[in-house]
Parts: sequence; C-alpha cells; structure tokens
Amino acid sequence: MTSGTATTADHLRTALDGPWAAVRDEARIQLAGKQFTGNPYLDYKAARARVLEQMRAVAANGYAERGFRRENGGTGEPGAAVVGLEMLAYTDLSLWVKSGVQWGLFGGAVENLGSERHREHIKQLISLDLLGCFAMTESGHGSDVANLETTATYDPQTEEFVVHSPTPSARKDYIGGAAEHARMAAVFAQLITSGENKGVHCLLVPIRDESGADLPGVTTSDDGLKGGLPGVDNGRIVFDHVRVPRENLLNRYADVAPDGAYSSEIENPSRRFFTTLGTLVRGRVSVGGAAAAGARVALSIAVRYALKRRQFADPDTGAETVLLDYRSHQRRLLPLVAKSYALAFAQNDLVRRMHLVQTGQDLEPGAQRALEKRAAGLKVAQTEHATRAIQECREACGGAGYLTENRLVTLKADTDVFTTFEGDNIVLTQLVAKELLTAYADEVRDLDALGWVRFAATMAGDVVRKRSGVRQLIQTLKDRGDESIDDGDLSRRAVQLQLFADREDYLVRTAGHRLRARAADTRPFEAFNNAQDHILAAGAAHIDRLVLEAFIEGIEGIEDPDARALADSMCDLFVYSTIEENQSWYIMHRFMSVDRAKAVRRGVNELVDRLRPHAHALVEAMGVPESMLGAAMLDDASVFDRT
Repeated sequence: MTSGTATTADHLRTALDGPWAAVRDEARIQLAGKQFTGNPYLDYKAARARVLEQMRAVAANGYAERGFRRENGGTGEPGAAVVGLEMLAYTDLSLWVKSGVQWGLFGGAVENLGSERHREHIKQLISLDLLGCFAMTESGHGSDVANLETTATYDPQTEEFVVHSPTPSARKDYIGGAAEHARMAAVFAQLITSGENKGVHCLLVPIRDESGADLPGVTTSDDGLKGGLPGVDNGRIVFDHVRVPRENLLNRYADVAPDGAYSSEIENPSRRFFTTLGTLVRGRVSVGGAAAAGARVALSIAVRYALKRRQFADPDTGAETVLLDYRSHQRRLLPLVAKSYALAFAQNDLVRRMHLVQTGQDLEPGAQRALEKRAAGLKVAQTEHATRAIQECREACGGAGYLTENRLVTLKADTDVFTTFEGDNIVLTQLVAKELLTAYADEVRDLDALGWVRFAATMAGDVVRKRSGVRQLIQTLKDRGDESIDDGDLSRRAVQLQLFADREDYLVRTAGHRLRARAADTRPFEAFNNAQDHILAAGAAHIDRLVLEAFIEGIEGIEDPDARALADSMCDLFVYSTIEENQSWYIMHRFMSVDRAKAVRRGVNELVDRLRPHAHALVEAMGVPESMLGAAMLDDASVFDRT
C-alpha cells in the first residue's frame, strides 16, 4: 500500500491509462452492465441485431461525437474518441469493430475526405440515422489499394459518376456493414474523367433503401460465418453502372467540375494518393489499441486463474501448488503482462501524437508522415502480441480455457483477423522499414516501390541515431548520476536501449548494403525480393526500440515510489524477455557473448520471481474491471478450492 487510500495498483493504472484516464474511468462505469456484455451463444443474425442496439446505447452516451469536428456536430476530441471506443474491446469486440466501421472508417472518410457539402451526412451518421460502410477492399486487391479495379467514370452529360465493378475480382469484399445494415458506402474507385484515369478516389454511393432492399444496379451478399466477430455483418458489394451525383465525390483533395475538368491542389498523383490514405490513420491507431485491450482482458483472466488454480502436491507440505508458483507458468504469463505494459505506454504516446496532428496543434513538416509510420509499426506489434498472448492464456488455463463461458476462445477468434485488417502485418512492417531505409528523405517521398529500392541501395550511414534522437536519449540515461553500476550491466536503461538501437541500426545499414550489392547486377524487384527477410527484420527491430522508448518515458511520469519500482521491474522484464527472444541474433552478430546471453536468461527468472508476489496488483493495474472479465471459472470455487 502507499500513502492515502490509493493502492500501488491504482497508481500504476493511472499511469497506464494515460492522458485520457478520465475517459477510461467513465467507460468502466458506463460499459460494465450486462447490456454491453457479449453473448457467444447467439447465432450470427441475433448477434448482429444485438450489436446494432448496443451501438445505439453507445451513441446515446456521447462516444461518437468525440471523433468529429465541432462544425460537424462533434466535440473535436480525436484522442478521447480513440480511447473511449477502445474500451468497447473489454466488452465485445464485435461492438468495437462495428462502431469503428461506422464512426471511424465510414465517418472518418466522409469528414476527412469530404467538404462542407457533405456535412449533413456526418450529422446523420453520428446519430446512426445513416448507417454506412467503408468499401475499400476488393476480392482481388486487399493491401494493394492503388490497383483497385472498381471504376467511377464521370458523365458530363448528366453530371453523374458511373460506379462499376468491371471484373469479378473488383467485387468489394469483407466489408463490415455491407451484408445487412449499411445504407450507404464510402467507395474507393479509380476516378476516370475526360478519358483519363486520375487514380483512386472516394465517393458516397447509396446501396440500400430504407426497407433494406438493394438499390438498382447494386448487388450485396453476405460473407457468411467467419472465424469470429459474429456481430459484424461483413459482406460483398457489386456495382453495375450505378449512377451517383457529381457532389457525391468526397472532394477535399480533388474535385471534378460539371464539365468534367479535374482539379487538385496536390499535383503529384502519388502524393495525392498517400495524402488521401494518410487522413485515415486513426483506423490503424484504433486497431492496435483494441488488439492490445483484448490481450489485457485475456491476461487479466489467465493470471487471476493462475493465482487460484492448484495442481500437483508439494512434497514438503502435501498441499497442492498454485499454478503461478511454478516458474514455467510465471515465465509464460508475466513477460506477456510486461509487454502489455510496454504497449500501453506506446499506445498512449501514439494517441497523443495523433491528437496533436489531427487538432492542428502539431504542424511540424513530416509530423503526419511520422505518425503514419509509428501507427503502422505499433499496429503490427500490438496485433501480434494479442495473437500470441491470448493463445498462451488459453493454454495456461487448460481445459477450462477452451470453454466458451471463460471467454478466452472468443477473444482468440475475434482478434485473429486484426493481424490482417487495416493493413497486413507483413506489408506494414515493410512500410516501416521503407521509411527507415529512405530516412524520411524528401527526394524519395513520391517514388514507387522500385524507385525507393534504387535509392536505398545508395543509402549509408548511421540512420537510426542521426534521424531518431535515440542517441540523445541514450546519453541522457548515461549521464544520470545515480547509476554507479558498470556500463556493461544489463540492468542499466542506457545499456538496454543501446542494445535495441544497435540491433535496429545494424539491420537497417546492412539491409541497405544488401540492396546495393544486388541492385548492381539484377532487376530492382529481384534486389528487393532477395532482401525482403532482412528488410522485415529491420522494421521489427525499429518497432521494438520505439516501444522501449515509450516504456522508459512512461515510467518517468510515475511519482509514487512503490508503483515506479514495480514499473521499473516490468520494464526490465520486457527488455530481458525481448533480448532473450532475439539472443541468437545478438550472439551471431557479436553484440552479446554466450555468458551474457546466459545472464539474460537468469535475469528473466529473477524478474518473474521478484514480480510473482505482485501479480494480482499488476493485472489490476491493466484496468480491466473484474465485472467486465466475463470468465465463469474465476467464480467457480470447485475449480480451485479443495480445502
């Protein structure tokens, strides 16, 4: 306990809750009732209807308005919007996804890509008077948005766009809301006017009438049962020369005049395309946050279970041993809790950066581009963490973990797709690495994939330290007078960060060298393809370093000494377990001796042993109220009480 009435867990939770802690606390109260709890026993039709009713309750509590600007009927709080909707992930991920589609993707497209003439649509979608969907992905093209096949051809005679699916693979697919509820779609299509293709643009296309019937020329169908998310009505849309008014083009960055003349303030087509996609970064920020929230729920369940469940008698006492007293169990769960802490701090920092950019408080050149790279990297880290952590939690709870009533299998099914939507993780890691290899250089901003390969092949130098500020942070940590341990001691933050930065820097530089060596005697694609594994490793190392920096900075804000000491140990565990996972690389490249690698393994053991007595406080601090866990086994005394 600490001074006053607040516990150590309370102080940790406040730190992990971040700048919008009040929003999280409010949500813990508002969403705690059975009204928002998922019901896995419903069939998918009933689940969809229930989620839609839950959305109406969420809207009534003011969650939607936060994400929209004041002139459009909102309150202009993008950071609060992301955090508030993230809390829905504690209740039912179907509710989070469907809310995200309506207010984040569909609503975000209309507000961020549209203009004043689309304002009425925004007011209607906030209140759910207009249900929409985000029709980007096609059966033939998922991550490759630039090559979507759907066309929107302008007809100056009628001043209309003709939206059409020219091939079977141009069918819009996996679209949340398209199967049943959406009345309008934000459709991404190749804009053609005066016989010229101007690239991918977004238009509003009505798809159903008020009774739910497809409009003329529109054919919707149901994707059917999925691996999870039964409350989300994913579907397909095919357009057969559907006409919409010229004004339905979302025209913030480009417009078509009545006579068909095309205009845009952004002359370069590539830059225009990436500017359009960049405005939708909030969706990627939100996906990572929700995945991490799902992992926190699973870990909160599994650690609590491990503190109660007993198996195998202690030969000295005859009493059965609590699961979490086994070193193997500590090792399988506590490092994942530590990574959840690290990712929570990283997400708080990301949402803060997003809020500053989207409210116009950060106007620095390159801020939007840096935000996109960071969002891509953390989305990868958080969704991969969720997939791994939830599976580990399921196994750690044995047969009980496989029962639907204990929620872990539902979390596993619902989060599985997070690694691929809002950007496939391999593609996003590659995007992060591309930014590293080009070092934010203006001269490559608009190059295509082969162009940046050619540029990267000429790149050299200490990219990581010169461009990221990590050098200054390492020096600051080294300069602290209260550290008298030897410079090589892995317990020092400066040494830890140095190891993470060394791995990133080495991989970035050698990836550049590898591209240069191959580019001299082969085609650019072959040079890139040959080095793709190396490029992905560089991106992953960069993400690890960003997360560690966020953890270090997050600890700085904890004033309570007991809470700070626990957070320090959790940071050490995150570092040691990450290095242990990559120790073969460190040894192979001579950044670490075999003896030092053994010290890392011992360090993990010592840290989980040190943190074991605080396990309950550590999961309490993650901020998932027990009332929202929804795992029957935690209240079933017959499972663990044999006295």
